Amino acid sequence: MKVLLHQTRREVEVRGPRTVKALLNRLDLVSESVLVIRGDQLLPDEERLRPDDFIEIRPVISGG
Repeated sequence: MKVLLHQTRREVEVRGPRTVKALLNRLDLVSESVLVIRGDQLLPDEERLRPDDFIEIRPVISGG
């Protein structure tokens, strides 16, 4: 699957089907600090990813 990381603006290739949580662990990211998006859908940690997915990972930004 292709993964676009917005925080560092890089794209990586990740092999094999896995869950969102496993993907974040592989990339050394904390799930509470990022949003994982497939298309226009926000994905929960337990969502199963497919090898042909294109996933975006965006940092959580808060403001007031």
